[in-house]
Amino acid sequence: MELQDRVLKIVGYKTWTDKKKVDALLEIDADAYTNLGTDSTKTEREQTRRDSRFIYRAIKSIDEELGRKLLVNQC
Repeated sequence: MELQDRVLKIVGYKTWTDKKKVDALLEIDADAYTNLGTDSTKTEREQTRRDSRFIYRAIKSIDEELGRKLLVNQC
């Protein structure tokens, strides 16, 4: 399953609390950055950054303040 599909699926869960959704999204983000290494290409690093931005926007739809802070402080 593609990352964006996974993110949208998590955001759409009705039985999960907002905290559980945000935690799951941040876990996906952390996993993406963990899989980058010194041998990663510039394209792979840029794609991870774009995916991270997508995740932060999804978090912003759940928790406005946290999502805004993550987007502003993204490296």
